[in-house]
Amino acid sequence: MAITEPKHLPTVYDPAAVEQRIYAFWEQSGYFEAGHRPGKPAFSIVMPPPNVTGMLHLGHAWDNTLQDAIIRYKRLSGYDTLFLPGTDHAGIATQARVEKHLQEEQGVTRHQLGREPFLEKVWEWKQKYQKEITKQIRALGSSCDWSRERFTLDEGLSRAVRKVFVDLYNKGLIYRGNRIINWCPRCATALSDIEVEHVDVEAKLYHVRYPFADGSGAITVATTRPETMFADVAVAVHPDDERYRAAVGKALKLPLTDKTIPVIADTYVEPEFGTGCVKITPAHDPNDFEVGLRHNLPMPQCINADGLLNELAGRFQGMTREEARRAVVDALAAEGALVSEETLTHAVGHCSRCDTVVEPYLSDQWFVRMEPLAKPAREAVLRKELRFVPDRFEKVFLHWLENVRDWCISRQLWWGHRIPAWYCADCGAITVAMDTPDACSKCGSTTLTQDEDVLDTWFSSGLWPFSTMGWPEATEDMARYYPTNALVTGYDILFFWVARMVFTGLEFTGQMPFREVVVHGLIRASDGRKMSKSLGNGVDPREVIEKYGADALRFTLATGTSPGNDQRFYWEKVESSRNFINKVWNAARFVLMNLPDGTKLPPLQMEAMDIADLWILHRLNETITAATEHLERYDFGEAGRVLYDFAWDDFCDWYIEFSKLSLYGEDESRKAQTRAVLVHVLDALLRMLHPFIPFVTEEIWQSLPVSGDALIVAEWPQANPGWHRPEAVRQIGVVMESIRAVRNIRSELNVAPSKPIAMVVRAADDDTVQLFEQTRHYLMRFCHLQSLVIGRETIDVPDPAMSAVVSQAELFLPLADLVDLAVERERLRKEVARLQAEVDRVEKKLGNAQFVAKAPADVVVAEREKAADYRSKLAAVQERLASLGE
Repeated sequence: MAITEPKHLPTVYDPAAVEQRIYAFWEQSGYFEAGHRPGKPAFSIVMPPPNVTGMLHLGHAWDNTLQDAIIRYKRLSGYDTLFLPGTDHAGIATQARVEKHLQEEQGVTRHQLGREPFLEKVWEWKQKYQKEITKQIRALGSSCDWSRERFTLDEGLSRAVRKVFVDLYNKGLIYRGNRIINWCPRCATALSDIEVEHVDVEAKLYHVRYPFADGSGAITVATTRPETMFADVAVAVHPDDERYRAAVGKALKLPLTDKTIPVIADTYVEPEFGTGCVKITPAHDPNDFEVGLRHNLPMPQCINADGLLNELAGRFQGMTREEARRAVVDALAAEGALVSEETLTHAVGHCSRCDTVVEPYLSDQWFVRMEPLAKPAREAVLRKELRFVPDRFEKVFLHWLENVRDWCISRQLWWGHRIPAWYCADCGAITVAMDTPDACSKCGSTTLTQDEDVLDTWFSSGLWPFSTMGWPEATEDMARYYPTNALVTGYDILFFWVARMVFTGLEFTGQMPFREVVVHGLIRASDGRKMSKSLGNGVDPREVIEKYGADALRFTLATGTSPGNDQRFYWEKVESSRNFINKVWNAARFVLMNLPDGTKLPPLQMEAMDIADLWILHRLNETITAATEHLERYDFGEAGRVLYDFAWDDFCDWYIEFSKLSLYGEDESRKAQTRAVLVHVLDALLRMLHPFIPFVTEEIWQSLPVSGDALIVAEWPQANPGWHRPEAVRQIGVVMESIRAVRNIRSELNVAPSKPIAMVVRAADDDTVQLFEQTRHYLMRFCHLQSLVIGRETIDVPDPAMSAVVSQAELFLPLADLVDLAVERERLRKEVARLQAEVDRVEKKLGNAQFVAKAPADVVVAEREKAADYRSKLAAVQERLASLGE
């Protein structure tokens, strides 16, 4: 049933009075729930789960708006839709937030609390912010199926994570190894490659002298990290570099220590870079690590997990990396080992969570062997089993899959999915199992300890499209809604998340997890900078909604850019969207006010329609076709533009004005037909605008005399071939062109719109004469004419007159009707004199050689532009004066 009986709308649209009520009606009526249309095709989207770290930002609002626009469009198009909501536990980020909160509020660390009490605090945080996040999503109007809401640490999803881990381990695709990983000393955890942001920074390249142990000379090594030299185990040169071929195999003294290290040959070295000699530090550089493996080198570490140098660094022990770098350089210089230093710019990895410089760190971690998983994903994308919108992101995606490295999935955290691996204290074997084992799988010992680490958050969210459907169980939702149809996401997590979902989906379900990936950009501040709390330029979606309403924010975000591109946030754009919504609201009020109580609308009858009726129905057809095509391509910006132009220009500014001639006339049959057209067009327009601005469209639609319980489950409008009337479009185009021309002349001469004037139309042919006669009533009303004469070439044309050329006709407006000719001539003479004086003054200044030579260049340019402007205005006024007989 409708929310209310058909009614007149309030004078002003108040989002705050409508949005919560409308959302509650939708939700309580079950319109969001999937499964109520069993005979219809299914269409599903799983929401990229926002992190429970805190409130949502504008990026989340944009993402949710686009998803909901798709779901609402598909629901209107007759699909059984599922929009599945949920949140992510966000291991590193959430734990860091809670740790900071505990330190600030209680002055305790997680280690002082202990694991279980700390996790209780994190769960409290999760409950608080998950509730706030869902409130924000509701406020935005997202039509999610809340009965299926999921969280990445839910019991069912956790079982799915364990199964994937165990299965991959048993297949040999998960292994534990001592390898170089990205380590964040501040977060105290490993990071995957894509959790590292590489930033170009200015640094120094130090040239350090490594003497031969036999005293026969030295080799100069180039390095940007002299603080790691205490873990050097070799110096490498290229095997084909003639400069150092004789040095290979010799021993070098390691500066600032009493150690010696060998010179080795390896093709990793680039002879052209630096000196062509590279110090090899396997425990602190991923490339050096590979060299170390090839040459069976030791791998000592001189930097600890906290980022401080250890005992291997001797007197530099306890220093931070930055402190040690300065101190080591000074010590090398004092010892005479520092040859030179040069400035360079290079990319340095930073933690994407806290911006700390990442330390390449040798550590025992869990890894996923990526090549066997990435290969099927690449092949499937190449077979076009997955489509990217826009398609340029396919190449980016494939490039990453082709160059992927093994994925470090263990994190030194407490919040997350604990790794299902148990270590035997007696034999050292590892038991990996779905459930906690009673005994060691190798020796039977019961002395088992579970791994302390948790899994990378992206490991669990990589299963999101199918774990949320109940996998690994064969649920009805898996059968009905998987694979999902579309994924909407920002390009910044193509590799963090999208790639992981693709290869896990293929591995465990045999299918792509979604058919299309709709990629949007980032939302930036008005100056183009990234929004952030540190810059103070972030905008809270709640603030926008409170000020302008959710619909205004949605329309701004959905139509603000083309697919795949960033957009800038301007408050002016939101205000413009609010104005558009008010325009639609006021148009609806006009329609409703012209529907007397008990009005019964007749069916649309083409033979009973005026030319304007035929025109607006043809334009409606075109708009339905264009908006549908754009939404099918996920081009929300173009769909929004088409609807905006039709609503504002065609319907509100023109057709409603045309309709007044019938509505305020005496012909009752014309009134009835015009009302029917107004309601029909408004109904179709509301259906098309609903995916973008759902609240206001539902509120208006509930007031219209149309069948159905709610707009949210109405039908998407269809173009009607019977309304194809291109001739009506051409004819109304001439009428509108004529009205605009007359209004422009009035504006140019400063003649009040209400002053009646005369007009003569000289038509090019008889058909045009007939057109102007047929539309005489529109021209008389909207040009505010006291008389209209229409004829061919022989018609008398007034002189003097203002004229305008339109399609197949000329319009003449007698000047005597527009202005007092004597007064106007005198005014124009005075204007000529004024402008001539300005031209003379500026030209005199520019003719002064001293002024031109001494004045700043921009001042001279400004004066020349001013002179050109005055001359142009003078010519125009003189031409006007001449047209009046002078």
